[in-house]
Formats: sequence, structure tokens, C-alpha cells
Amino acid sequence: MRLWGIRGAITVEADTKSALAEAVSLLVGEIMLRNSLQPEDIVSAIFTTTPDLKCGFPATFARQEAGWSSVPMLCMHELAPEGSLPMCLRVLVHAYLPAQPKHVYLRGAKALRPDLVGREKEDES
Repeated sequence: MRLWGIRGAITVEADTKSALAEAVSLLVGEIMLRNSLQPEDIVSAIFTTTPDLKCGFPATFARQEAGWSSVPMLCMHELAPEGSLPMCLRVLVHAYLPAQPKHVYLRGAKALRPDLVGREKEDES
């Protein structure tokens, strides 16, 4: 087993607690599913949101929706250079895995890393 960083991102439908909770649940659920993770495999997670997402802390929803109650987490805002993707939630999960991780980019966030999205499709074939 090796400690890896698993990247993920998703766009959020609206700046509401319900939309953020749904996005966090979907994103962390896919990260756990694609990487065969259990919460005890996760060392820590760092969530970032674009400045237009202010309705809540993603870590709160990861605890509630994904059972990450014992995972140390931080929440921060991303930089927002002109032309950057709005309404975006990102996460960097540190976890022990036996092989290279599968990164997860969903919804509009697929545009952030098309190279990794293409690799996901090859891995699923």
C-alpha cells in the first residue's frame, strides 16, 4: 500500500446547502467507488470551492453524507482568475491504495482535466 493523492472536482448546480450537499455526496461517493475506498483508508482531505460557493462547508456534508466523521478535513476557497470555471468544488483526498488512483471529474469540471477524464473511460473498458 502506498499513500496517494486522489483529485476530484464537480460543478455545483446552485449556491445552496442542498445543492452543495448533493455535489459533495456524488463526488466523494464516486471517488470511494472508483478507488474501492473505505473511510478508514483515507488519511485526510482538502476541499476547495470557487468564491461563488459560500453556503456551507463541504467537509460538513462529507461527514454527513459519506461517513467521513473521522477523516481530518480542511475547506478553503480557490483562486478565481478571469475565465476560470465557476461554481466548482474540488477535493484532494490522501489515501492508502495498492495501485495508482482513479481521479474523478464530474459535470462541468470534466473540462478541467480532459486528459484524466479520457483515462477514466479507458480504465472502465
